[in-house]
Amino acid sequence: MKFLLDVCASSRSLRTMLVEGGHDVVLVSDIDPRAADEAILDLALREARVLVTEDKDFGELVFVRRLPHPCIIRFVEMRVADQVAATRELLEKYRSAIEQRSIVVVTKDRIRVRLLQPGPQQG
Repeated sequence: MKFLLDVCASSRSLRTMLVEGGHDVVLVSDIDPRAADEAILDLALREARVLVTEDKDFGELVFVRRLPHPCIIRFVEMRVADQVAATRELLEKYRSAIEQRSIVVVTKDRIRVRLLQPGPQQG
């Protein structure tokens, strides 16, 4: 699976866990640490990458502006160790949702998956 880790969610631990699991991981900070959210979303879509972030602004881009997108995983107020553990759980239990156009919101106590209707996608 291919991932794009936003600047706010690009911990060494998360990247290492994903790479060691055989996943293709790109960091926004390696491309342009000041990239606009729209550009990040577009890159994830063009390269068919799961976007991992802590930034709630992507919800506005998807739900209000209706921009096309891949799966977005958003961590809410979680420590790095909890993000790594949650990502492991997502890959084990929610892989099919991650492979679709979905929004996954993860808090310390809850995982919410919202599968979106098929719509315009690129890539």
